[in-house]
Amino acid sequence: MTTLIDNTRPSAERPATERYDVDAVNSAGRRPPLYAPRKKIFPKRASGYFRKFKWLVMLVTLTIYYVTPWLRWDRGPFAPDQAVLVDLANKRFYFFFIEIWPQEFYYVAGMLVMAGIGLFLITSTVGRAWCGYACPQTVWVDLFLVVERFIEGDRNARIKLDAAPWSASKLTKRMIKHVTWLVIGVLTGGAWVFYFADAPTLLGDIATLQAPLVAYATIGLLTATTYTFGGLMREQVCTYMCPWPRIQGAMLDENSLTVTYNDWRGEPRTRHAKRAIAEGKPVGDCVDCNACVVVCPMGIDIRDGQQLECITCALCIDACDDVMTRLGKEPGLISYATLSDYNQNMALATGSGKVIQPTRIRDQITGRLNDAIKHTDWRSIIRPRTIVYFVGWSAIGLAMLTALALRSPLSLNVLHDRNPLYVELRDGSIRNGYEVKILNMTPALRTVELRLEGLPGAQLSLVDGGEDTAQVLNLELEPDKVLPLRLYVRVPPGARPASQAKFHIVVETPDGHARSNTETTFEVPENAK
Repeated sequence: MTTLIDNTRPSAERPATERYDVDAVNSAGRRPPLYAPRKKIFPKRASGYFRKFKWLVMLVTLTIYYVTPWLRWDRGPFAPDQAVLVDLANKRFYFFFIEIWPQEFYYVAGMLVMAGIGLFLITSTVGRAWCGYACPQTVWVDLFLVVERFIEGDRNARIKLDAAPWSASKLTKRMIKHVTWLVIGVLTGGAWVFYFADAPTLLGDIATLQAPLVAYATIGLLTATTYTFGGLMREQVCTYMCPWPRIQGAMLDENSLTVTYNDWRGEPRTRHAKRAIAEGKPVGDCVDCNACVVVCPMGIDIRDGQQLECITCALCIDACDDVMTRLGKEPGLISYATLSDYNQNMALATGSGKVIQPTRIRDQITGRLNDAIKHTDWRSIIRPRTIVYFVGWSAIGLAMLTALALRSPLSLNVLHDRNPLYVELRDGSIRNGYEVKILNMTPALRTVELRLEGLPGAQLSLVDGGEDTAQVLNLELEPDKVLPLRLYVRVPPGARPASQAKFHIVVETPDGHARSNTETTFEVPENAK
């Protein structure tokens, strides 16, 4: 319930802020049992810098998710033109100009390692910023709240509607809201399946009921999870289902930025500051208006300190800064701060005792905060730990980019026959057989030369090519395909090695721009060793 400003009173007598009658879902010293019914949370819409930043992140992330499958990238006539495509049927992953084959899964592993290190870097630097701004759960909950506010109104209107008896108006609003949520869920699931097939073609198949059953099943599953997690469970997903709140404690240290209530400045809090000052009582900056609680999507009170439920969305900072501005005080009663800076300021506020003394942090003449107060800035987060994370993250990224830039568009795999290892021909020549696979990793036709290096006198022949032998074989490679071959390598009697010999099978384009080679062995009879 909100205590509204009485506009009928003279402006000089009006309170500077609204005060909200709201309880945190788990106030300090009164945490609920592990298994307890969900308390509905009706967050009030916030406004300010962090709320604007969240709008921006939501817009960017949702645009990327929904639009990316529809982006085109011309790879020629022999490859799909979808910019980002996970082609399971042909075992390919396309990302703009990059094409990943199954044997190159280490690139995917590298990206996963980078994501993990990046998450460690972000958490050790700015706390749970990922959770507060870019996590899919946070983004979709924000989107669902936008829909809810548009249909049912802001906090007070939603509370009244929830408590009101069922009526035609309430039923209509609830139906519109839930149907809209389901539509968002369908669009979410639909966008996901478009990453695994040509988007325009699959959309037509879905609309005409000709798509594979797995496509409909995936859309149905993601619709259900999006609707349930984003619309019905909301904060419970973060509190009870997500493991990251439990892990983040190991990632934070005294120099990590977290959303902090600066009680060295806010305490003792009171709603009647003028009366308390007149009575000679110490007064902090917090007017106990609960604005920080009423905007929190997790329903907690940041003034109770760091909590598992806090996702570091910083909306409480926006709400508190707005109140401080209207009261004529400096913003920052709730702010991003490090534990190290907080402890330094707390020591200044308490002196040698344990009681906060507001007079110690303000100049008694000007009323401004003392210059001795430590304000957290970007230099607080530059430390050995974050540098190590960043260097490791960057090194993996650079190594992957270097490998991508230097990789050959041709790949060659060679497997020597196991039985027989060799065949001795009538004329005394020794012949070895090999299974060869040549990968053309470009979406274009290629002509390549196959030859041997390091085995003097040896000649090549294809199993299905008759008895003809040659020093070099000219082969045509289909675009984005694997060419399997059965290959014979024959060494005449005069050039036969005395023992097992190492040599290379080489495949190369005529212009020499693409080349791949593999070392293998040439086996000879025991009596020749």
